Amino acid sequence: MTKATLILEDGSKFEGISFGAEKSALGEVVFNTGMMGYPETLTDPSYEAQIVTFTFPLIGNYGVPDDSMKDGLEVHFESNRIHPAGIIVSEYSEKHSHWEATRSLGDWLKINNVPAITGLDTRAITQHLRTNGAMLGKILVGKDAGKVSSSKFYDPNKDNLVAQVCVKEPMTYKTEHAKGKAKTIVLLDCGIKNNSIRSFLDRGANIIRVPWNYDFISKGIKCDGLFLSNGPGDPMLIKETHAIVKKALKAKLPTFGICLGNQLMSIAAGAKTYKLKFGHRSQNQPCMDLDTKRCYITTQNHGFAVDAKTLPKKDWSVWFENVNDGTVEGVKHKTLPFFAVQFHPESTPGPLDTGWMFDKFIKVL
Repeated sequence: MTKATLILEDGSKFEGISFGAEKSALGEVVFNTGMMGYPETLTDPSYEAQIVTFTFPLIGNYGVPDDSMKDGLEVHFESNRIHPAGIIVSEYSEKHSHWEATRSLGDWLKINNVPAITGLDTRAITQHLRTNGAMLGKILVGKDAGKVSSSKFYDPNKDNLVAQVCVKEPMTYKTEHAKGKAKTIVLLDCGIKNNSIRSFLDRGANIIRVPWNYDFISKGIKCDGLFLSNGPGDPMLIKETHAIVKKALKAKLPTFGICLGNQLMSIAAGAKTYKLKFGHRSQNQPCMDLDTKRCYITTQNHGFAVDAKTLPKKDWSVWFENVNDGTVEGVKHKTLPFFAVQFHPESTPGPLDTGWMFDKFIKVL
């Protein structure tokens, strides 16, 4: 067994055993309170360059499925690779059992060159982060531990992470479920999860997936609506995307956003965003629809939020609110077909309660 250590930027140290790739890593240490879904969670591009602490005590017990593809998308994963810089668990299950499993979590992490530590008190780490906020950290493993130990901490939020996780060229996905003429949606890829694409294809829409800075309007691409995807990092950094979204809203193109897409729509409308103390990362976040007063349990993964005070009140309103802390979980225009949510209605992992939002968007096209 190889010893491994997590060091936080405030000097806190947690020691354990390596069960992933024997390499060191730098990133932002965050925590996820979900009880299942680690294959989907680890392939979510919104976790790019983060060190994820799982609060659920046992991880790896059902292994990892295969890399099969359908319609150009990974069947079991949300992208084509693992995105966190490393993971932290309390107890890694050495033995796994599931009818779809083809390998262990540890083997999958080694294949993807991602370090992982088990045997730490993840409850203590989470309480520390809740009290002091998300922190930069280092995972020290094996031969290069000394080298990384002496290096500076790395803050991924200062980089354009979106450019690292999105497609480089436009891609097209054709639906097999259209009843009549299929609608066409441009998907502005800032780190899209595969299930958002599946959700539209299953509802009979064609998708044109373009990079975060691809001005599809100037390129003359014709479509019925625009979808703003989830993604990692500080939403204020990707100013080229702000300009594209502003242009789409000015053209009154029906627009729907998820997660980072909620922040991008709000910024295009004139609002500001800010960094949350420790973010929302789980499949158990309660959100209230302020119109109907109905509460939904949602999947979330974000470290930034929209400042409600800066949202222009004349034309825009807060649509959803987080019941735990009162933060903005959705916005919408008062008269035009523009709306977005901070959570993930496509789930994977998590509850399917808000999948109706994809139907809502299709209806306004």
